[in-house]
Parts: sequence; C-alpha cells; structure tokens
Amino acid sequence: MPYVTVTALSHPGLIRDHNEDSLVAGPWTLCATVTENPQTLVFPRGHPLVVAVADGIGGQPGGEVASALTVRQLAAVGPALDGAQAVQDALKLCNQAVYAAADRDPELLTMGTTVAGAVVLAESLLVFNVGDSRVLGVTEDGLRQVSIDDSPPLQPGRRTTSLVTQALGGAPGFSPITPHVSTAPLTPGDRYLICTDGLTDPVPQDELDEVLRAHDDGRAAFELWRAAIEAGGPDNITLALVGVGD
Repeated sequence: MPYVTVTALSHPGLIRDHNEDSLVAGPWTLCATVTENPQTLVFPRGHPLVVAVADGIGGQPGGEVASALTVRQLAAVGPALDGAQAVQDALKLCNQAVYAAADRDPELLTMGTTVAGAVVLAESLLVFNVGDSRVLGVTEDGLRQVSIDDSPPLQPGRRTTSLVTQALGGAPGFSPITPHVSTAPLTPGDRYLICTDGLTDPVPQDELDEVLRAHDDGRAAFELWRAAIEAGGPDNITLALVGVGD
C-alpha cells in the first residue's frame, strides 16, 4: 500500500526561554512544546495529508498561541484540502482566526505566525507558505527550495533576515494575505524538509543537504537538530521530514 512517512521534531533551541513553534501532521499536532526524540508517523497515501510548521513571531505577544491556533485549524480542515484553492482558502481562514483571537484578548494584540507546509495527495503535492518558514525538496542535485520567502531583500553580505513581509496576523488591524501555493508531481522516493527558520538561518543549505544525503527519517531529523544546536541554537527549531513510499 502506498504510504507517507512524517518524522517530526520541535525544540526551543539554546537561547529562547520557550518554544513558539507548532507543527501539524494529519490529525496530529505538536504545539509550543519540546520533543525529546524525533517522532515518526506513517500514513496511507491517497487522501489529503497536511504537514506544516508554524513559527510564532518573536518580539510580539502570543506567538505560541498564533502558531498553535494555525496548526490546529489546518488539522481540522486537512482532509478537505484537495486542491490549490482549498489550501488558499484554509490559510485565509487561519489568518482570520489569528486576528479574531487577538481581538478577543488585548494582551494578544499583534500576535502572528508564519506557516509553511505541504498537502500530500495521491499523485501530487501542494506546497504552501506565508512568511519565511520553508519547504525544501531533497533531490539528487541537492536541496531545492520550493516555498517562497516573504522577506525583504537581503542587505549586502547578509545570508538571512528576521524580517517578514507577510504573516498570519501580526498587525494591530486586520491585514489580508496572499498565500504562496504551488503544485508538484509526486513519485515514490520523494523527500521534503519542512522547517522553521530556527534551522535554516543558522545552518547553511549545503550543510542541510549533506545531512540529508547521509541519513533518513529519525536519524536525519536528529542530525539536522544537532547542526542547528552546534551553530548556537539561536531560535526555536521545528522540522518535519516527509517521505513518499510505495
């Protein structure tokens, strides 16, 4: 039977005092917490399976609330995400939900989150993001970014930036979003890395590629986490490795 594996890990890193990242894999969510070891789940392929990470915006209140709300909303609607328009609509509902929650609690005003992920269908993959969390395809030629960062142009000599040009929530008043959604073919053996910038900011892409060439599943997730920690662990680290089996 065709199947999909999802190996997930979430950790606060070495600098932050708590985790504002969340993750969804099918009906399973991991919200603003810590995994001691990578967790691997196996799902049958054929029905829509959503896998995504959400990174609460640091320096603003309630990042963990916004990220948890987003992944729980995606878990609830995941089985209905059968096309690009459905994903667009779901992300816009998430944006509305984050603003609505902030409106109900003045202490959560301006809370926001990024989100990035994929919906695995029977024969194709729907890749989506809002913000700078990423989806990377693992190919024979190296890692290939398939999401689109919502970030301003980098300053000369800089490899990363903490600024985002759009997010779910994050402003005092409602701001609409234009999610990035694309479709890719799906074949057995395909692998994707979905992660927050707590992994991609401190660890260069060629180093991520080296880890993924050497390891699969739980060992790969652990080694990716270790690379971020050895680079200083400056931010929360959340990742999901998606593998397509036959």
